[in-house]
Amino acid sequence: MTVDKQTIYIAGDSTAANCPEAEAPMAGWGQLFHTFFIDNIRIQNEAMGGRSSNSFIEEGRLQAILEQMKPNDYLFIQFGHNDQKSYGTEPYTSYQEHLAQYILGAREKKAIPILLTSVQRRTFTEDGKIENTLGEYPEAMRQLAARLDVPLIDMWAKTKELYERFGIEDSKRLFTILLPNVHHNYPEGIEDNTHFSEVGALEIGKLVIEGMKELQLPVVSHLKQKF
Repeated sequence: MTVDKQTIYIAGDSTAANCPEAEAPMAGWGQLFHTFFIDNIRIQNEAMGGRSSNSFIEEGRLQAILEQMKPNDYLFIQFGHNDQKSYGTEPYTSYQEHLAQYILGAREKKAIPILLTSVQRRTFTEDGKIENTLGEYPEAMRQLAARLDVPLIDMWAKTKELYERFGIEDSKRLFTILLPNVHHNYPEGIEDNTHFSEVGALEIGKLVIEGMKELQLPVVSHLKQKF
């Protein structure tokens, strides 16, 4: 008899999504997240580029996850980058209202919702500090987590510390930043300070794992030994 694997579902935007081969070495953190776990944990990365907390729902993506979800599965929820746009949400009203739908939907399935604040963009000030470009969305998520008693991993804070530790120049390798004629997918080069390289995706994944350990989530017992 086949036993269903415990699954971590990821609902989010392009910073977590699987990138096509034509965009390599660009990668979302969810794309490589399976590499941290032994085989009895399944990572179902449903994050999608360009989606906000509301458009993900409107397109039926949340419902598709909930229809598959089993008790004790996890739903990792990370939106904010596209919620800032004209088709998005307002931090303390519609953003929180939509996030609550993910939380309540997972709980109805006896699954475990986890909120993750948005990752920072690589936006350094002259003195080597990261400038917040995400407005009030991280704080709105933190307040919702407290109100609904939802575990939260503060990726906004963790990525700020990571980028500043790497510094202005060395942090470039975490992102899809390439000179012309270095990679066949980007013959004219690219400077993308939002989307990660494969190196960056793994580093961000390590921060997610760090947050899971801090929350003492039972699923961390299924990490590969080196993590």
